[in-house]
Amino acid sequence: MDAITRAPRRIRHENGLRLAKVVFVEPVSPRMRRITLHAPEFADFTSAAADDHVKLFFPASGQTEPVLPVLGPDGQHFPEHLPRPVARDYTPRRFDSKSCELTIDFVLHDDGPASNWAAHAKPGDVLGIGGPRGSMIIPEDYETYLLVGDETALPAIARRLEEMPPGTPVIAIIEVADRQEERHLATAANAQITWLHRNGKAAGTSGLLEAAIRALPLPSRDIHAWVACEIEVARRIRTYLMEEEGVPRSQIKAAGYWKIGQAGAHDKLD
Repeated sequence: MDAITRAPRRIRHENGLRLAKVVFVEPVSPRMRRITLHAPEFADFTSAAADDHVKLFFPASGQTEPVLPVLGPDGQHFPEHLPRPVARDYTPRRFDSKSCELTIDFVLHDDGPASNWAAHAKPGDVLGIGGPRGSMIIPEDYETYLLVGDETALPAIARRLEEMPPGTPVIAIIEVADRQEERHLATAANAQITWLHRNGKAAGTSGLLEAAIRALPLPSRDIHAWVACEIEVARRIRTYLMEEEGVPRSQIKAAGYWKIGQAGAHDKLD
């Protein structure tokens, strides 16, 4: 099959900005909270890939709703006389077009504006949402798919497993804090799922994902690898797959969903 046919397909979306209200809050695990938001403006919301990202805008202290950027001919800008909100990228875990409801899974960690907001969110709270700006569609005819990530990538991995065609061969390797963070991941794919537990080691420093990848005998070089975790860990895993396993760079999609010591980092590596 030629490279053009096999190349990922990018879809662009209108960058809509919306204010949405929390309608439901659910604990998924001790360190993850699922929040469902509703907005009539979600009627035109589109998320075509499991690793899409929306930009979440959080209310500033003393505000009941965040200030949204204004879309103009020169791009986005914020009103100068109002406090600029903290913004973070998150994966749309699930979207219901009939009810206009969007579900986001939040990792709860020691501190941070998104985690703090999610830990205290309740029905009626308001959040700003922008995007997704686009989706990257991966071809469905690889012999094997490899999904690698920590808990920040778990919403995207769970959604990808749900959306894969029945019988698709997939290997998922997921690092979480401990056994309590494991959960059932629904899928019709032929999935081999491995959970790795840090058990007290700091996120991004355990070496568990890298060791698991090095110990994994790849069933085929006709593989598509998706990697998302701490940026330096993701970079090392991508380098290993390319340089030591011979996986072409075009068959790897890697991203740093966060960076040790840097708030709000999110970087694509491919």
